[in-house]
Amino acid sequence: MDNIPPTRQTFEEALGLSGEILRNIELNEISLGSIALKACRLARLLNEFDFQKIMELEAGGYPRPPEGISPEVWVYATTANRVFRQKVFGSDEIKDYAYTESIGALEARLRISEMALAAARDPDVYLSSANPYQIVSSPSGNVTERYSLRQDFELTGQKLASRRTFIYQYALSKHYELKTSGISDDIFTRIRLKVDSAIGQHIPDAVQRLTASYENLRSENPEDWSNAVHSCRRILQDLADALFPPSDEIRTTKFEGKVREIKMGKDNYINRIMAFVEGRSSSERYQNLVGSHLGFLGDRLDSVFQAAQKGSHSTIVSREEADRYVVYTYLLVGDIVSLLESDDAC
Repeated sequence: MDNIPPTRQTFEEALGLSGEILRNIELNEISLGSIALKACRLARLLNEFDFQKIMELEAGGYPRPPEGISPEVWVYATTANRVFRQKVFGSDEIKDYAYTESIGALEARLRISEMALAAARDPDVYLSSANPYQIVSSPSGNVTERYSLRQDFELTGQKLASRRTFIYQYALSKHYELKTSGISDDIFTRIRLKVDSAIGQHIPDAVQRLTASYENLRSENPEDWSNAVHSCRRILQDLADALFPPSDEIRTTKFEGKVREIKMGKDNYINRIMAFVEGRSSSERYQNLVGSHLGFLGDRLDSVFQAAQKGSHSTIVSREEADRYVVYTYLLVGDIVSLLESDDAC
């Protein structure tokens, strides 16, 4: 299942929560079990349902019925780095195992083992073999029991360290992803506001189309994603009509030694936009850059539109692809309308 992008409010909460989790771990502020529940909430805010379930299992323990761990739980345990390899007792066969204790249980076991280990320094006390959590007295002490206790303490500590690292790495990766996304969003927001303002002065109707395309991208309906792409095409058409109205003019140019005709009719909106750019900018590099991007985007938007007209769904875009077209459209329109404020662009 694809992750659903979080809303802006949820995004801000997730960013703050990821930073809080990192601080909790780095400064050892609260129990790791409590941190696991925070990580569960972080995954829920980001709609990362697999990790949400994993963090739930980390906090509550992995179910292990008599018949063994289920395939689904085994996948979760593997993702959480709980699987280890070990020889089968009494043979040379090596098998994969997973420890299933909750983080809370591991923390409790570590505390008890630490207390028992401190008490075991007294030769008159040792761990009960029947109950590893019970300390009993012995007139002579038991070196074997104390050695077993140290092993249990070290193993439990290693397991907890692995859990701490797993949760920390998850929170750290999400924190930087969210920060990077926030930077990109801020940049795009600045561009969008500037483009919206410029377009509002010259082609007011296109502002509504831009807003509609943005809202369509938030939908879960693939038809809305296609509508967002169609809106981009209409925006470029409106832009062409405003900047270089259609005419019967036919221009000629040479390409690879051949003369090509360039029409300026109603349907030739890409040609008309490029004619406007060429007339306003003396920079050949700027013209080539805008022309290359504009040509690619226009061809793709036209192909999607034509497929929709024919009832074909084979070329209808995904939301990710639609996102790119809306962003490309904003960037291109921003470059083009900037020429309205300057006689030249470098």
